[in-house]
Amino acid sequence: MTTPMAFGWLHIVRLGLIQACLGSVVVMTTSTLNRVMVVELALPALLPGLLVGWHYAVQIVRPRLGFGADRGGRCTPWMIGGMAVLALGGCLAALATAWMAQDRSAGIVLAVLAFSMIGLGVSSCGTSLLVLMSKQVPDALRAPAATTVWMMMILGFAVTAVTAGRWLDPFSPERLVVVTSCVSLLAFGLSTISLWGLEGKSTPMAHSTMSPTPQPVNHRANFVQTLHEVWQEPQARHFTVFVFLSMLAYSAQDLILEPFAGSIFSMTPGETTQLSGLQHGAVLVGMISVAVAGSGWVKGRLGSIQSWMVGGCLLSAVAMGGLCLAAQHADHWPLRTNVWLLGVANGAFSIAAITTMMRLAREGAGQREGTRMGLWGAAQALAFGLGGLVGTGVSDLARYVIQQDELAYASVFLFEAVLFAWSAWWAVRVGHTAMRSSLPDITSPLVRERPQP
Repeated sequence: MTTPMAFGWLHIVRLGLIQACLGSVVVMTTSTLNRVMVVELALPALLPGLLVGWHYAVQIVRPRLGFGADRGGRCTPWMIGGMAVLALGGCLAALATAWMAQDRSAGIVLAVLAFSMIGLGVSSCGTSLLVLMSKQVPDALRAPAATTVWMMMILGFAVTAVTAGRWLDPFSPERLVVVTSCVSLLAFGLSTISLWGLEGKSTPMAHSTMSPTPQPVNHRANFVQTLHEVWQEPQARHFTVFVFLSMLAYSAQDLILEPFAGSIFSMTPGETTQLSGLQHGAVLVGMISVAVAGSGWVKGRLGSIQSWMVGGCLLSAVAMGGLCLAAQHADHWPLRTNVWLLGVANGAFSIAAITTMMRLAREGAGQREGTRMGLWGAAQALAFGLGGLVGTGVSDLARYVIQQDELAYASVFLFEAVLFAWSAWWAVRVGHTAMRSSLPDITSPLVRERPQP
């Protein structure tokens, strides 16, 4: 019998490098190309908004891609294939943007294809990366590993934005295509090198001691049957709802906070950008806090991962409630402190959720980690795709009905506070379901049919 071996820090950093490469292509296509379309090409802002929304919509295929990884028993082909599709999509997206300057209709058609490939690539690589982490990262390293991988993704955002920004000047459509293509190809190359021999050097970790006895994979089951069976698992279903609600609340604030600070607090564009930077820095503080709390050195003395997930959502709700009050008391409200608190809470619950996701993927019946991870990834993508629309839509509707900016923004923040509080309730349900599922159910067909010694 082969002794199970866990991923160490070198393996985790290699996974983080892959996540950074993925993020570098995404930031070029969803941020840089957005600006080029709106500013340099003078196209309606709705166009890049729809393209970015479409790339989220495409990610509804994540469960199917995760199912494919389950059937094949390996994550590496899906990660390399996903990065290849993503890199090609990035190149085509830049080409489509440049083409719009000459032939707008043809460029838009190519852009739709390109962003479809970007969504597919992110889905395939991102889902299998999380599956590989859930299988091979030991319990004591899950929270630190999740924080490390996501911090490296953020680093990928920053490094790409700075370096590519310098290469793009002086701007020309041709230079845009060259720079984006170089970033995409470099990301694919580094990802392939990082993945080389990674999965093959370690054997999958044994299931958690809290999980039921692992069941054999039904290789004859089709995707629809498998997805239905996963959805019938209370843990998987409750966690799906939690992911959707929490990420909807998280993303709904993205397009609202800076306009709110400018309109109500009379901040300049530079000041609102600094405020956004303060929030992102606080998110990192929250992530690191969960990494420390969930590490093997601390051993739960700072609270369980679930308590951080629930507490992060509740604290986010409190911070959003503070922004409601800020809209009415702008002259005296400590906005920066409020935003910093929101960032810490957001970072804490998000990393706690990812850590929980890695654990729960291993605790269901059968080897269906990819299908479960795909289901949760699809819920997250759907939430992010709707978040900006919901936030801006509620804001515009409230402004139209109330005819007062302060109350309009307050209504949006109140809506998000309710979503965060509701998310906390579902996070508690996930924990309760986990405790119940740790005991075998004698009424389950799987238990009844198990041969007796």
